[in-house]
Amino acid sequence: MDQDLTIRSAIPADAGLIVRLIAALAEYEKLAHEAKATEADILRDLFGPTPKVFCEIAEFAGEPVGFALWFYTYSTFQGRHGIWLEDLYVDPTMRGRGFGKALLIHLARRCVREGLGRFEWWVLDWNEPSIEFYKGQGGIMQDEWTKVRLDGEALLALGRH
Repeated sequence: MDQDLTIRSAIPADAGLIVRLIAALAEYEKLAHEAKATEADILRDLFGPTPKVFCEIAEFAGEPVGFALWFYTYSTFQGRHGIWLEDLYVDPTMRGRGFGKALLIHLARRCVREGLGRFEWWVLDWNEPSIEFYKGQGGIMQDEWTKVRLDGEALLALGRH
């Protein structure tokens, strides 16, 4: 691990940075058309009176190089909370130096410290470098599960019932 790397909790002044990192991740994942979060959204949801989502910023020599955005989940089977990693991103020019692993370790330590039962996230099935990286950290692919999503008109229609 590089001695010039620090990981810190995001602060309200990071809202613009977080939006830029989300946009960079969306571009990398070929999903830029879906990235709609604004600084106001980030300020409201990460730094409002009752935040339900959290963010860690990785900095190298004082400059931001990546982030991990996460929230707590709950497993009824385990009867314990866990962490869902919504986004993990490291600037492409800084990859291969252990910064992504450091962010994962940081959150895994939180899980251990808080007695949480799981640490989970999605990875796109075409993203072989990330899949191999996650497997190298001990990650197990959960291929037997299929993601389900309701949004847009379908969500509104169901919500009107």
